[in-house]
Amino acid sequence: MAAGVVSDASAAFLLSLVHDIVLGDLAAGMFKKDCTDLVRRIALFTHLLEEIRDFAASDHPHASSSSSSSSSSSSSWSADLAVALQAAKRLLSAASAHHSANSSDGAAKRISFQFQCVTWKLEKSLAKIPFDQFQISEEVQEQVALVRAQLRRATERYGSLNSRKVSNAISQLPEKERSNTNHEISAKLDSIPESCTTLGHAADKETKILERVNSSSIPSEVCLSNEVDSKGQENLAAKGAEQTKKPNTLVIPVDFLCPISLELMRDPVIVATGQTYERSYIQRWIDCGNVTCPKTQQKLENLTLTPNYVLRSVINQWCAKHNIEQPSGLANGRLKKSNGSFCDISGDMAAIQELVSKLSSRCLEERRAAVAEIRSLSKRSTDNRILIADTGAIPVLVNLLTTDDASIQEHAVTSILNLSIFENNKSLIMLAGAVPSIVQVLRAGSMEARENAAATLFSLSLADENKIIIGSSGAIPALVDLLQNGSNRGKKDAATALFNLCIYQGNKGRAVRAGIITALLKMLTDSRNCMVDEALTILSILASNHDAKAAIVKASTIPVLIDLLRTGLPRNKENAAAILLCLCKRDAENLACIIRLGAAIPLTELTKSGTERAKRKATSLLEHLRKLQQL
Repeated sequence: MAAGVVSDASAAFLLSLVHDIVLGDLAAGMFKKDCTDLVRRIALFTHLLEEIRDFAASDHPHASSSSSSSSSSSSSWSADLAVALQAAKRLLSAASAHHSANSSDGAAKRISFQFQCVTWKLEKSLAKIPFDQFQISEEVQEQVALVRAQLRRATERYGSLNSRKVSNAISQLPEKERSNTNHEISAKLDSIPESCTTLGHAADKETKILERVNSSSIPSEVCLSNEVDSKGQENLAAKGAEQTKKPNTLVIPVDFLCPISLELMRDPVIVATGQTYERSYIQRWIDCGNVTCPKTQQKLENLTLTPNYVLRSVINQWCAKHNIEQPSGLANGRLKKSNGSFCDISGDMAAIQELVSKLSSRCLEERRAAVAEIRSLSKRSTDNRILIADTGAIPVLVNLLTTDDASIQEHAVTSILNLSIFENNKSLIMLAGAVPSIVQVLRAGSMEARENAAATLFSLSLADENKIIIGSSGAIPALVDLLQNGSNRGKKDAATALFNLCIYQGNKGRAVRAGIITALLKMLTDSRNCMVDEALTILSILASNHDAKAAIVKASTIPVLIDLLRTGLPRNKENAAAILLCLCKRDAENLACIIRLGAAIPLTELTKSGTERAKRKATSLLEHLRKLQQL
């Protein structure tokens, strides 16, 4: 199906969502400003979606001749944006229903955190839109850039507000209770793919588990539009035009919704109070410094997250019963192709099922041969990755990660890496609880196994919610160790994974505590200069973090950065200037330091001959230097 066709229907449906939000009733209570700001920002989506709709409807040659990859890209961005807009719509309804004037009550605190999650989700979905594909005008692109900047600032503001509220609450606790809030998170999870190796890769009673998640901030019914399934995959092309004529909705049982995101849960976990949440959202809540249960406001005795296997099973059964399309597009031995047609793969499936069954053989040699063949098949094609996952191989491969046989372990982790290349397999790998085992391989496996474990963690971390989960699993110290002591390829795989994980703010502190600054400084001063670019790129993303900034300065990194301004390659000079700017903003001591070290001359030179970004950074830094000298 052409990307333009999919996008035409997608845009129509998305526009209807935007109109519903803009024309809806706003809260009049304590969340009036939050709701007004959110609606105002969403209203600015209108021009973008209208241009996409008009382009797709114009039968433009570029729209009708899009490749299958473009179609997949279109489906992905529009599905993500639809899910984000629906979450915003539900949040506005919940905020309007909240009448308490007390900002410290549990429901208000939860709604405040939901505003953070929704603004974050909207910004991420906008970032995925392929502007070139739809020939979006420069004016609209600038408008979208402005909205994204506003959403980022709002996300950061909500994050600091929520953390500040919790810090104030903690400061009022007795000393004994306060010390109990410093537990490290012990949540466990999964894995990541193979071609991405460069920097640029339980409860046992249903009555206990099926806790009601009704609360004053959650509507009594939440509907899932059939245009978007539970994984955010769309059927918008065929049904989007009918949305405004005949709403076709499916009521999701309230027990299946995460109390934080108000979305259908895929990886439900239980916290110490017995309440169940979607793993990525409760982990984000904890990483913001919260030490209470969002729903009950009880203090969490520990921060362990226990998988709710029974609820997950019940949700999966409910999805199957109501014909919510499975992500793989595989049904009854027929595989759905990118053009919408089906091909019969029952013979291939039978062969792979037999191979997967041998993974559990009592014969060591048979297991070795089977896992080696799975590795080979998973590398060859997307269809193989879909079939292997559909036959239930992923949980078996995860079990093989802890084997004592080095050969089987290497093949198993590499197979998981290959399988994770297919986007929908990432969630299956995570649901199989692979991360702790992958981290174990990363710590103690052979060098090849460690390299591929790092690459797998990078692949899985491409999904934003997985960055949170992987970061809390203990993976970062193991990756830093590989960065320091691994092979050349292992160091590059570790650098790639660490860069991607540190995009999430909560992981920056973990990396600093794991000793990443010392490792990066060693890479910068290595006479072979083989990983200077990687080290600078990671430092540039860490430098905005307070703890990282202090550690960078303490490690005497500033003289090294100034030397790179003089002698580095153009890209290295650019990153060195960006890092120095982060270190010196609002820091007179660091500014004085770079003046003493003679940074003004190379910075001036950079404003004339550097890359465009380098010129901007150098100019800004020189302006800070001039202001300091005028004092």
